[in-house]
Amino acid sequence: MDQSRLRRLRNGVEIPRVGLGVFRAGRGGETREAVLEALHAGYRHIDTAEMYDNELEVGEGLRSSGIARDEVFITTKVWPSHFAAPALERAARDSVARLRLASVDLLLLHWPNPQVPLRETIGALCKVKRSGLARHIGVSNFTVALLEEAVRLSEEPLVCNQIEVHPFLDQTKVITATRRHHMAVVAYSPIARGRAKDHAVLARIGKAHGKTAAQVSLRFLLQQGIAVIPRTSRVERLKENLAIFDFELTDADMTEIAALARRDGRIVDFGFSPQWD
Repeated sequence: MDQSRLRRLRNGVEIPRVGLGVFRAGRGGETREAVLEALHAGYRHIDTAEMYDNELEVGEGLRSSGIARDEVFITTKVWPSHFAAPALERAARDSVARLRLASVDLLLLHWPNPQVPLRETIGALCKVKRSGLARHIGVSNFTVALLEEAVRLSEEPLVCNQIEVHPFLDQTKVITATRRHHMAVVAYSPIARGRAKDHAVLARIGKAHGKTAAQVSLRFLLQQGIAVIPRTSRVERLKENLAIFDFELTDADMTEIAALARRDGRIVDFGFSPQWD
């Protein structure tokens, strides 16, 4: 793999900087084909979850690709209703079984769940890592306070906080806290579920670089050291989203795009996470 496309952390973890998210990628053959096309296009990072109900198809796409297992970084996530210790361990086993893998590269807690003590959940997550079902563990959608608590409670390194990040949302506090603990920031909805594609500022900047507004949105995050997992099942979009390593935004570009961010720019909120900043 091209080393420029890897996000390398102090603890030795390497996460490909661009991946494919498969939330609502379709059932059955649609997800399998999207994964297969992505891998053939050069992707080496696939992000799924128990809740997406397509882990089976992700595994099928991986096997059909003919690409060696150790060349592809697979992430999945445990849903909050399974955060009690026995349920979390069972959910992790079930996810790995559906993927038909020996282990996943990264297992995340999908959303915080205040109904289950975080000490219990983190303890179970660490146990899953020690059992060999996950090479690495982390969290998703954790606020600053919850992230600090999770790091304090964990006996194993937490390597990632996967959060919503795009040009229209100010996530500075959470990103800063995540980096303080030498964890990767992985951005879902990095094109703001399509909003970026039609934005005048991003389009104008893209035109100057011979790129689309969506590519500018992705590159903006990449230049901040944030990995991105845009979702699409269209072959042309798969290739477009990956073609962001051959240009660089100027300092003026970055400043102008950063000015688009708002504290209330969130698109995704399942309601599990109190707004503790």
